[in-house]
Amino acid sequence: MERVGIPLGVEPVTQRRVVRSEWTKLISLRSTRWALAATLVLAVGIGVLACIVFETRWAHLSVTDRTDFHPLSVSLAGINFAQLSIGVLGVLAITGEYSTGMIRSTFGAVPRRLPMLWAKVLVFGSTAFAISLPATFIVFFVGQAILSGEHINIGLGHSGVFRALIGVPLFLTAMGLFGLAVGAIVRSTAGGIAALAGIVFVLPPIVGLLPSSVADSVDPYLPSNSGGAIWTITPDPGTLAPWAGFAVFCAYVAVTLAIAAVLLVRRDA
Repeated sequence: MERVGIPLGVEPVTQRRVVRSEWTKLISLRSTRWALAATLVLAVGIGVLACIVFETRWAHLSVTDRTDFHPLSVSLAGINFAQLSIGVLGVLAITGEYSTGMIRSTFGAVPRRLPMLWAKVLVFGSTAFAISLPATFIVFFVGQAILSGEHINIGLGHSGVFRALIGVPLFLTAMGLFGLAVGAIVRSTAGGIAALAGIVFVLPPIVGLLPSSVADSVDPYLPSNSGGAIWTITPDPGTLAPWAGFAVFCAYVAVTLAIAAVLLVRRDA
C-alpha cells in the first residue's frame, strides 16, 4: 500500500537513516583515514618522543628546566598539534561535499537539511572521541613507563591526572566539531582550514601583542585557551578553571553550530 506523501517502494527519511548515511560517507573518504592517522601519530608519536628526550637528557637539565618539568605535560606534548588535524578533519567532513558537488545529492535526499547537520555532528563527534580516548591513555602509560627510568613519572591517581586524560578526548572532539561548524559556514575547504588555523594558532599571539591589561583579560577566553584548560594539570595564574574553561569552549562550538544551522537552511546549495 502506498503511504501518504511517499511513493511506493521509497523509504521515508528518518534521523537514523541519515546518521547511517553520514557514517558511510565519513568512513569511505580517504581524507578521513589520513586525518585520523595524523591525529594518532601526532598525539602518540610526539608525546612518546618528548618523553624519550627528557628521560635521556634528564641528568643534564638545569635546575630551572627540572622545576618547570611536569611528566603529564610532556606525555601530552602532541595534543597541541593533534587539535589541528582533528579540526581539519571536521572541516573536510562537510566542505568535501561542497567541493565535489555531492552536497546537492545530500540535500536532495534530505531536503530539510538540518537532520544532515545533526547526523554529521553525531557521527563525527563519536568518531573523534573513539579515536582520541584510547590514544590519550596509550601515550600516557607509554610515556610514564619511559620516564620511570629516571623516576620522574607520575601515576594515574595523582591529583588532576585522570581529569586531564579524560579532558583531552573531550577537547579534541569539541575542536573537531568546531572545525565542522566553521566548514559549514565557510563552505570552502581552504577557507575553512585557514579560518580554523587563524582562530586556534594565530589569534592568541595577536592578542598577546595588546597591552597586558587587555591581553590578560581576553586571553583565557580565546577558544583554544579556554578549551585547553580541561587537560592542563597546572593552570597558569589568571586562566580559567578546567571545567569552566571547557564550558566556555563548548559555548563557542554551540554558537558556531547554531550559525551554521541557520545558514544551512537559508542558503542555496
